[in-house]
Amino acid sequence: MESSDKYRYGMKSTFSQCLALMGAGFIQVGVGTQLMCSTIIIGALPEKTAVTILNDELTMTNNEASWFGSLMYLCTPLGSFVSSLVLTRLGHKNCMIITNIPYTMAFAMMYYAENVATMYASSILMGLSIGFSGGPFSAYIGEVCEPKLRGALMSATNVFYFGGSFMVTGVYAITRQWRLTLLINMAIPVITVIILILCPDSPIWLLHKGKVEKAQRVLSKLRGWVSHEKCSNEFHEMVLYTTENKNTSSGDQNVEDDFLDRWKQLLEPDVLKPFWLLMMYFFFSNLLSGVPLSPYLVYVFTEFGVDVDVSSIIVLSQCIAMVGGVLTVFSVNKLGKRFLTLSTLLITSLCYISIGLIGVYWTDSKLLTSRLILILYLVSTFVASLGIMPIGWILLSEIFPMKSRNITCSMCSTLSFILSFFMTKNYLTFVALVNLYNTFTIFGISGLIGCAYFYFYLPETENKTLQEISEFFK
Repeated sequence: MESSDKYRYGMKSTFSQCLALMGAGFIQVGVGTQLMCSTIIIGALPEKTAVTILNDELTMTNNEASWFGSLMYLCTPLGSFVSSLVLTRLGHKNCMIITNIPYTMAFAMMYYAENVATMYASSILMGLSIGFSGGPFSAYIGEVCEPKLRGALMSATNVFYFGGSFMVTGVYAITRQWRLTLLINMAIPVITVIILILCPDSPIWLLHKGKVEKAQRVLSKLRGWVSHEKCSNEFHEMVLYTTENKNTSSGDQNVEDDFLDRWKQLLEPDVLKPFWLLMMYFFFSNLLSGVPLSPYLVYVFTEFGVDVDVSSIIVLSQCIAMVGGVLTVFSVNKLGKRFLTLSTLLITSLCYISIGLIGVYWTDSKLLTSRLILILYLVSTFVASLGIMPIGWILLSEIFPMKSRNITCSMCSTLSFILSFFMTKNYLTFVALVNLYNTFTIFGISGLIGCAYFYFYLPETENKTLQEISEFFK
């Protein structure tokens, strides 16, 4: 396969691809909003006690809060499974449009919720929405972008995720009303659908469906509205790439045999190796990027003992994360995903270990230690958003061969959220066993183990074509 350096389309191509990815970006805005809404709701609702249980105000026990904060992660598998079944038939764009339906329903149900059962149901719907969007979103970016821009543009969509988190926490910090915050943020899925309608389908998906002429027109637009001759080499590679992967599964087989063959492909080395690598990546990324404690940030910052409004700190943390995401866009192509992964995982691990040791052993000056701990946490948030948090999703969009990409993208995003469920659901129990600061220490030591693993097994995929990456794992 020809080197990706051969494809030089200029700034018009970059601009065109940015426009095409706006819809995918707003999908991430919705994901960020949905994942962060549990943080503001759990922090806003009073804890259910013998006194408050008699009131009309919606309340939650700690156990109920842990279920509400984690159920959406548990229910992503169903959304991802359905997505994997219909993605090839409907295409990435249509699937991303559909994901906004349960999203809108979930926010409407929470707005009118009068009991915890309704909150659980809305959390399930959000999980379905997030799970359904994961596979189409990642596969779409991997197939639309130039190799040299894939990492940067995937990182750019991660900025949209932090933007969604920042938006929902910022609105709540202003209104101090979680129901009104949800109502305002219901505009996001409407805007997302409008933008997605205007976005093109993936040229590789169009080729897979036999729409060769349309695929060529779409590719010409994506590469800066150039002539067919200008992008003929890349289009020819796409045709060969699609044909090769079509030939791996017999087109004459019946539906049942074809379905079984697709799942058998998961055991092949070029699928199994990146699959396990990505699962390890998501484990350490979730652990060190604050996923387990995200719904309980109000509790965590209160335990830190900071003398600043907790809602304002949460907004600040999301703003810092968004800045880190922006810097990833400009640094991933120059520094590479391997270097960013190793460096940011190491720094976040050291920050977590420092938080744990300071919290346990430096108790003389509570005001000083609480501020130092808060600074270390914000540094870890910034560094994680710069590297380990977005890069896992970039790898998801590029390290799998086309023959299994739809299934593996959906499976990996599903398993990532299952990991998030177990981490989030059991976080309060784990803290009760070992206390808050020892939890940070244990997480940090685990991150150091992750550094050693990725040093030996994580390849550099930046500026590599999908075919070159696929060849590496064979």
